[in-house]
Amino acid sequence: MSEKENPNVVRTRIWHEEPEPGNTFATRVARCHGYDVYGEMLGQARWVEMLYLLFRGEVPSAAEADLLEALAVALANPGPRDASVHAAMCGGVGGSPSASCLMAALAVGAGELGGGREIFLAMEIWNACATSLSAWQSRLNAAADTKASIWPVPEHPVGFDCHADSTATPVLQTLACLAKLSPGPRLPWLAENRADLEKAAGFPLAFSGVAAAALADLGFLPEQGEMLHLLLRLPGAAAHALEQRHHGYKKFPFFSIELDTRREGEA
Repeated sequence: MSEKENPNVVRTRIWHEEPEPGNTFATRVARCHGYDVYGEMLGQARWVEMLYLLFRGEVPSAAEADLLEALAVALANPGPRDASVHAAMCGGVGGSPSASCLMAALAVGAGELGGGREIFLAMEIWNACATSLSAWQSRLNAAADTKASIWPVPEHPVGFDCHADSTATPVLQTLACLAKLSPGPRLPWLAENRADLEKAAGFPLAFSGVAAAALADLGFLPEQGEMLHLLLRLPGAAAHALEQRHHGYKKFPFFSIELDTRREGEA
């Protein structure tokens, strides 16, 4: 039976394995896009280089690796104010398993308000508008796209903070750092034209806008950027969930709500 006819063959361009002699369930050599992971990369490659190789299929340049690493540091812990981290904290304080805490963070952090979907949409705009200020201004002033989707129509210009009056200091610091490191045109252009874009959007730049520009400069597709954004924000969610598990629910900042448990009709 040929490989084409065999339904049990896993088809992937990412990974190739050679089995150990006499044990087809154990791997002797594992190659990622042709690179021997355990024989050549282990001990030599950086974690972000492995990430880039997995998604892009090629080794990043030194500048690309530095940019991705700086972005990973910036995204590693969105902090307790972030809804996805707070969701993981709720799981931790309630004694949920570790996987449940991470799944809670992923679910809450997947949406269109600072989440993975916003990264996807913002990267699509970068692909369409590139570094044309007039194209960005037209796009930001246009009505939202209403094509059929499982996602609701965004209620704010993606990549911008609809709850703020001014650009947050960490956003400015991250943009300044990443713009110096970027080998692509988007981040430096964003740093130079931020004020004009914010005026067109009616809102200040958000972390998601900076992250989307960085991921686009690194050559990732929107769906790849969305996935990486979800992944890179998990360390903080995990750490906060573990911390709250040890604190206990009595120290968790729930809103003060009085529950009336009396049945209807009782005095």
